Amino acid sequence: MSGLSYFLLLILIQMSSGTRKVTGLIGHNVTLSCFYEIKALGVLSFCWGRDEVPNSKCSKTILSSADGAVFSRQSPRYQLLGPEAEGDVSLTILDAQRSDAGVYGCRVEIPGWFNDQKVNIRLIMEEAPVEQPATTTSTQFPTAKNEILESTPKSTKIEKFQSEPNQVYQEYFHEVGAAKASKVSFTVDAFLRMWNICRMAVVFLLTITVIVAFLITRSVLSRRTLHVNTHTVENIYESVSFAK
Repeated sequence: MSGLSYFLLLILIQMSSGTRKVTGLIGHNVTLSCFYEIKALGVLSFCWGRDEVPNSKCSKTILSSADGAVFSRQSPRYQLLGPEAEGDVSLTILDAQRSDAGVYGCRVEIPGWFNDQKVNIRLIMEEAPVEQPATTTSTQFPTAKNEILESTPKSTKIEKFQSEPNQVYQEYFHEVGAAKASKVSFTVDAFLRMWNICRMAVVFLLTITVIVAFLITRSVLSRRTLHVNTHTVENIYESVSFAK
């Protein structure tokens, strides 16, 4: 009795199938998944329909395949883009629209009683998110007029520019000229400092060179004087010995 109950339960499990939900975006491709164990079962026939899988075949068939070849296709938008050699018989709807929403059924025909694999999918179509255009920020390059207005206090810059534009321009260019003059003066001062440092370094090196040359010359002269005196003493000693 328990064996019969198990067999009936197995039949009910094979015949029944739940419904999964898949959300697609309008104007995009949508893939409805369906797989089977091709290594264990071999190449099998299958079909896709626009309704839940009935007791036999597919309801409102939109694609059918037998012996690894598609022999019926309702629309070129229905494609099998997965690796069928690995048991992937997923249905891809190209450029999906709102009218494509609804229930789809995949049936894989497995030999034997009540062995067919059934997959029911409810497709929900939604509007694709609108892409926000990229905003570009314009860079305002400074002009003499803008710099004059920015350098003047806010309470008086507009009134002053409107009443006495020439004077404002003169003040601005005077400030610019003073700034450039200060930069030039700073550059000249830096050059003079560097020149003084180089000149002092040259004088110092020359002084050291003269001192070293003097010491070397003195040492050489001392050695020569010592050699001459030694030679003179030796001559005097030889002369005294000869006289005796």
